[in-house]
Amino acid sequence: MRINILGASGAGVTTLGQALANKTGYAYVDSDFYYWDNTTNADPFTIKRPIEHRNRLMLNELRSHGNWILGGPVMGWKFTEELTFDLVVFLHVPPNIRMTRLKKREFERYGDIIYTDASRNRQFVEFMNWAAGYDDNTAPTSRTLQKQQNWLQTLTCPVLRITGDTTVDDRVAKVLNAMQGIV
Repeated sequence: MRINILGASGAGVTTLGQALANKTGYAYVDSDFYYWDNTTNADPFTIKRPIEHRNRLMLNELRSHGNWILGGPVMGWKFTEELTFDLVVFLHVPPNIRMTRLKKREFERYGDIIYTDASRNRQFVEFMNWAAGYDDNTAPTSRTLQKQQNWLQTLTCPVLRITGDTTVDDRVAKVLNAMQGIV
């Protein structure tokens, strides 16, 4: 089974992906690990990997597993071969809840430095502004609500849409139920 979970930053993609991996024994692969090159950078999530390199790394990782869960949107990644899914899960959480989650997550990850250091504060503010642009489609990347919804319309595999601030257990149950209809 090949599953892709996507949604806005702060929608719970990683949380659901890891919980589902724990429940199923499938490998969890996070697209951010391949998109961002954090090997030589003290400021994570600031240097993008070259497209060919990130795609090759991620495809090699996915190929090494029979069943996997890919967290994060990969539409527009320009793979040299088609990446197909058996199920795509789309998460949508109200913007106010999602943005509150993101602020909390960023503080837990980095601490006061996101407020006290000018450079890190600028990165934090830019990230929060980018994340806020998801729902109103003003984010300057392909990671917007409209672009993801458009991509979902092109898929031939089942798409499970989970909306609202539901519990992780509820989300896992919904995905497991959807998987039963595919296997």
